[in-house]
Amino acid sequence: MAQSEYFPNLMTPDALLDLHESKTFPPSRHTRYSNTVVVRNNPSIFRVAREIEEGEREETVVVDEVESSTDAMKPIKFLHIPSSELQKLYRASVIRFVKQQTGKGKVERYAILVAVGNGRGLLGLGEGKGPDFPTALGKAFPQAVRNMDYIERFENRTVWTEMESKFGATRIIVRPRPVGFGLACNPIIHEVFKVAGIKDASAKVWGSRNQYQVMKAIVRMLLPGREPTLMGNGLGKRGRTMEKGRELRSAMEIERDRGRRIVPLHT
Repeated sequence: MAQSEYFPNLMTPDALLDLHESKTFPPSRHTRYSNTVVVRNNPSIFRVAREIEEGEREETVVVDEVESSTDAMKPIKFLHIPSSELQKLYRASVIRFVKQQTGKGKVERYAILVAVGNGRGLLGLGEGKGPDFPTALGKAFPQAVRNMDYIERFENRTVWTEMESKFGATRIIVRPRPVGFGLACNPIIHEVFKVAGIKDASAKVWGSRNQYQVMKAIVRMLLPGREPTLMGNGLGKRGRTMEKGRELRSAMEIERDRGRRIVPLHT
């Protein structure tokens, strides 16, 4: 029968719709039957279509040779930055160990805080937890890349003005410095400054010097949009005026401030 131009030939493999991964499990001690599992849309047909348009993938169907579902669903696969650019990013990380007391004993988990930047004003922060270090890092790094934003730098080397912020029990003051001064600050702040591309600055930490708190506080100070002008505290609480203006003053107060009498022009 001649193939009609209005109907596709279903016997011809399609580069997008025929992508699937199948695996057959033989009989075991749990069951005497064999089972076949077929996973479709893995990888996503939309990503494959984009690769075909860009010429990165040939229009051929490869059965049982696609990446596993675990690798395809990793957060690192869905970033908007190519892997070649991700390898050029600078990182600063803080690791802590958390132990959860359960009926079977203590379960140790890893928590990691990662600051990511390109050394030219781009900075982002991500946090991840997991039973081991690679799992925690695999969650924190993609989150930090998604949170990256440009920070304002004076002459591409230092901060614009003196800044002060309090995060929990940690209080930090950051001051701009002249050319060639370098970085005189806490070790965690030093690493974050290098990631962000700040070369001349000084910082002082009061109160708690917990590394987790210090990194969160300094990144919050550098990133824009944390606190609206003269309003709010940036922590999600009820907005309040940080610097209240003066109310309407009387003529006597104005005369006292100016040091001379006010002469009315309208009689």
